[in-house]
Amino acid sequence: MSMNNSPNVFLDPNANRFQVNIINESHDNNETSQEDVGSEPPHYEETSFTDEAHNRLRISYRPGKRELYDNFLQNGEKTEASLHPYDTHTKMYYLQTFGHNTVDPVPKIDYYRNTGSVSGNKLSRPSLLEIHEQLAKNIAVSTSSVERVANGESTAGDETAVSKEEENKTGFVKFGWVKGVLVRCMLNIWGVMLFIRLSWIVGQAGIVKYFIFLLLTGLGVIIILLATMVTSITGLSTSAIATNGFVRGGLGIIVIGLSVVVTTLTGVSMSAICTNGVVRGGGAYYLISRSLGPEFGGSIGLIFAFANAVAVAMYVVGFAETVVQLLKESDTLMVDESNDIRIIGTITVVCLLGISVAGMEWEAKAQVILLIVLLVAIANFFIGTVIPTNNEKKARGFFNYQASIFAENFGPDFRSGEGFFSVFAIFFPAATGILAGANISGDLKDPQVAIPKGTMLAILITTVAYIGVAICAASCVVRDATGNINDTVVPGMSCNGSSACSLGYDFSRCASQPCDYGLMNNFQVMSMVSGFAPLITAGIFSATLSSALASLVSAPKVFQALCKDNVYKGLHFFAKGYGKNNEPIRGYVLTFVIAMAFILIAELNTIAPIISNFFLASYALINFSCFHASYAKSPGWRPAFRYYNMWVSLFGALLCCGVMFVINWWAALITYAIELFLYIYVTYKKPEVNWGSSTQALYYINALDSALALTTVEDHVKNFRPQCIALTGAPMIRPALLDITHTFTKNNGLCICCEVYTGPRKLCVKEMNSGMAKKQAWLTKNKRKAFYAAVAADSFRDGVKSLLQASGLGRMKPNTLVIGFKKDWRNAAATQVENYVGVIHDVFDFELGMIIVRISQGFDISQVLQVQEELEKLEQERLALEATIRENDFEEGRRGICGFFRKASTLNISKHETKKGSTINTIQSMHVGEFNQKLLEASTQFKKKQGKGTIDIWWLFDDGGLTILIPYILTIRKKWKNCKLRIFTGGKVNRIEEEKLVMASLLSKFRIKFADINIICDINIKPNKESWKFFEEMIEPYRLHESCKDITTAEKLKRETPWKITDAELEAFKEKSYRQVRLNELLQEHSRAANLIVLSLPVARKGVVSDYLYMAWLEILSKNLPPVLMVRGNHKNVLTFYS
Repeated sequence: MSMNNSPNVFLDPNANRFQVNIINESHDNNETSQEDVGSEPPHYEETSFTDEAHNRLRISYRPGKRELYDNFLQNGEKTEASLHPYDTHTKMYYLQTFGHNTVDPVPKIDYYRNTGSVSGNKLSRPSLLEIHEQLAKNIAVSTSSVERVANGESTAGDETAVSKEEENKTGFVKFGWVKGVLVRCMLNIWGVMLFIRLSWIVGQAGIVKYFIFLLLTGLGVIIILLATMVTSITGLSTSAIATNGFVRGGLGIIVIGLSVVVTTLTGVSMSAICTNGVVRGGGAYYLISRSLGPEFGGSIGLIFAFANAVAVAMYVVGFAETVVQLLKESDTLMVDESNDIRIIGTITVVCLLGISVAGMEWEAKAQVILLIVLLVAIANFFIGTVIPTNNEKKARGFFNYQASIFAENFGPDFRSGEGFFSVFAIFFPAATGILAGANISGDLKDPQVAIPKGTMLAILITTVAYIGVAICAASCVVRDATGNINDTVVPGMSCNGSSACSLGYDFSRCASQPCDYGLMNNFQVMSMVSGFAPLITAGIFSATLSSALASLVSAPKVFQALCKDNVYKGLHFFAKGYGKNNEPIRGYVLTFVIAMAFILIAELNTIAPIISNFFLASYALINFSCFHASYAKSPGWRPAFRYYNMWVSLFGALLCCGVMFVINWWAALITYAIELFLYIYVTYKKPEVNWGSSTQALYYINALDSALALTTVEDHVKNFRPQCIALTGAPMIRPALLDITHTFTKNNGLCICCEVYTGPRKLCVKEMNSGMAKKQAWLTKNKRKAFYAAVAADSFRDGVKSLLQASGLGRMKPNTLVIGFKKDWRNAAATQVENYVGVIHDVFDFELGMIIVRISQGFDISQVLQVQEELEKLEQERLALEATIRENDFEEGRRGICGFFRKASTLNISKHETKKGSTINTIQSMHVGEFNQKLLEASTQFKKKQGKGTIDIWWLFDDGGLTILIPYILTIRKKWKNCKLRIFTGGKVNRIEEEKLVMASLLSKFRIKFADINIICDINIKPNKESWKFFEEMIEPYRLHESCKDITTAEKLKRETPWKITDAELEAFKEKSYRQVRLNELLQEHSRAANLIVLSLPVARKGVVSDYLYMAWLEILSKNLPPVLMVRGNHKNVLTFYS
């Protein structure tokens, strides 16, 4: 193609910058201009991005030039012009795709793929940080990639191209909707029932009930208005049940109708599910598990795979029955009928197994051949109904189309204990073929299109065929016939309404003795009616073998998908595939064993109801999956198939469940019991999968609805519960702090483990986001019912402020802050102490409760974790080194005597090195263990069950009751139930007993059990000199001593070190300081042996008490004691004695 460099193209002031003109160089400019005049639509520009003319580019297709441009894109024609991604002056720049010369990527499917996708490579789009922070960053783009973009090609490879490349490379065989779905579904639906049971069903149920059976399996719902059809069917079914089948009106058609309803609803639901995203291998299991989650999917997956394996036996037995019938007619039975069926069935299933193992390609070719034979056989039957009958066939009950026979067969005539639903149970397996295409979803080119299209069309075609065969058989063949051509009507004989009698034959003796012919007695009616009987036999062979083959392929495929997901870890052995199509050979063998077991039963009527229940359970869950996904209202539920309704799907699920119980109530109970057991098992094992199921979406909806409903409920003191923010940092670093908090919040209140990141925001946010999921997973793994939250802030205090104000949701907001005591406050920077004390002030400002926890060894075990991590790395390196040495030894050992000696020397060296390394590791482990033993024990002390002991509560100040509520909650926990509560409170010396009675009365009204009450009368006396001296020495480095300096110097020091304790402050709060020191003496005296001390937290007046003085109070108050909880409520009642 030729190009034209028009100077005006890029100078048009009205052109948009993101559009490009395609111009032809060889044509005359005037001619081009004339073509453009009046042909281009007017260009309306709302916003101009820039005034620079050379940046205003636009794409427009001039008359006749669109084809040239399309050809350029498709054929990839190149020019000699050099390309550069940022060169706006070359003549190829305007051909580059929008977004090519910017870091910001254009929408592309490769960004949305899963890792390891077989249909294309997953690309990682630039992060928001890269877009936001590094917009001017230059990106190197190769010329070849630019050319590919200019040619309209994806730099990562188009999905279709990559998919085809994968197929060519690996030899995958993928099927379209006709060969993969339509053919398989038709062959499976036109199975054994069509040729050797359909006439018997029509004889038992009549025409109309047969129609309802069919209506439960196909497109009747779409053909007729759904509501009218369902209500009509329900009315007919109810009438049939109420009269025990003696409703006139041809119940055979009703049998078909019921089947059509079930499978149509299931087909519609399945179409909706499989068009809601890419469908992989696994069929019904994949659809259910990805929709409802591994619990439902794992339970139904096993049942569905087993049902398909049993279906193989059913179809093979049907085939064997036909062969045995032929052997019987020729009097060449091998043993007897039952054993011959077993022998022939075994040989048949072995042959089918050979075809399946040969690969999907051979199996597909066999299916096409079998379909052709089947279609010829069906056509042969319809032709046979219009060929004039002969005396032999009349004696067997075939009289061509007769209105009297149609009328006689219109109503039901159940015999041998059969009823409507028992007949339905035998017919329903014919409907199970609708999943034949879905079961090989992994082998389809486009499952999203193929499954709905092929399945629904197959239901329509087979439904018409079933109804046609049923009506034709019921119009031509009587229910009972003797087969004796001499059983003709004697002159003067009364027919009593018998159609055979009116046609000249007397079959009345069939009422008193068994007959071998007619709809009720002869399973080979279609062969008798057909124009050429061997073709029907070939059709029976084709139908049964194709269905058996499809089931034999489906069962292993579904089972393999289940095993690959590792839902049941013990079954992972069967996940392995072989060959170019990843054939589940092990699954084939297992299916063969199951099929063989059921073939030995050799009774088709016994096998069919078992399969009916298993398939109905699968259908029920497919329908429920569609309903559940719609009900969850997840934005991810966007099926391309729109012709579904969530309530119709729910109706389909309930209908399947109801039919299961009506068919065989005890089998239904067993099916549900197995499914429930598997569901509980999978739930307990909790497989590590995340498929974005609708169950997850519904959890969210329920949680959201509950949270919103909770906002309308007013708070009441009886429902108060501690809802805590625990400043643990990373939860694994301070496990003891989390444990004690979790003890009184587990199953009772909200617990949020919080971490504050300080420093450069960019680094903090990156670190915070990268660790969020890991830390929440740690909580889940360690069975801590808590949330993890983190914030990035300029300071620790600012971060905690944000958490205090913004954490929680609705009524589920934290009301208490739990923080560890800052053990290193004397060595920490003044700003750190200021932030720590500032957090306590902020908690009180926001009217929250405060709990400070102190243990002797401290909470932070990050150093221990770091050492352990390093030791683990060293151990991994050592193991890797040993493995490498062993491999080298093996290679050298294969080189003769020299290799042998080298091997020996290397082995000695490696052993020496290993021993040396082990010694070093052992020394390090011993050192770490000795150094951190107490710290490790302290970090796990709240995980252990506490022995008999006490929780001492020093309830010195009334804070609303939080100080007494926290220890009470602890005592109702399993780990603390052996600990008794001892109450310590202040009082007067002359009123000790009265104070005890008052406190006992108060606790009794609160219904809080206690072991003892102690009234402390000497709290306000001065502490001993040693204790006070220790306190003074502790605060000495932080005192200002302004009274010893001149006023100017004192003022200067105050400005430079405002955090220091002034003499005036120390004097003003001397009594309070005495109290804290004295309290420690009392605590040492009374509670040294307690398991836990709960103590009223002193409050420092904001702006009056300095940070270091307050920290000194907390230090002296809790020093050298068992674990201490310093608690202060928000002075609002959290206890009540009212009911």
